[in-house]
Amino acid sequence: MCAVGGKRIDLERAERAVAELVAALGLAGAPEMADTARLVAQALPELCRGLEETLDPLTTMPGPDLLVSLEGIRFYSLCEHHLLPFFGTARIAYLPAGRVAGLGDIARLVDHLARRPTIQERLTQALASRLHAELGAQGVAVELEATHLCVAMRGPGQTESRLRTNCRLGNLGSWPGWQG
Repeated sequence: MCAVGGKRIDLERAERAVAELVAALGLAGAPEMADTARLVAQALPELCRGLEETLDPLTTMPGPDLLVSLEGIRFYSLCEHHLLPFFGTARIAYLPAGRVAGLGDIARLVDHLARRPTIQERLTQALASRLHAELGAQGVAVELEATHLCVAMRGPGQTESRLRTNCRLGNLGSWPGWQG
């Protein structure tokens, strides 16, 4: 058993469910699949750790009201529709209102919110909303660009496609330093 989101994940049940999926695919009994159900069940708590973790509020300190932009923040998530990965980079900008955030805290927030089944659009909005609320910033902009394996591996098979989502809150929409 493992706790996620205040609930306990039944790892034995997850393992049985994956074993049933392996059997439904006609792969039961294949020697190379012998450990698959156990390994998938053991991976789930890490893949969905954002459901389990509680994140402390952002660390802030007094600072000038200059545009702050942090780019190249890697993230990994699971599409809530297909349970297939999507991954990419986040770009976050904000215009402080007398307080700036610890940069590591921003990267941890991205990881925390991404490590749960979601869609990229919701993740983008959640990041912007949380940053805007916690920082009390004059404005916040979040841009995510990601590769979705549900698009690359199935359906249209678009291996080079990227989804870009943007959310701007407050007074950052027309700020000249953000060319998102």
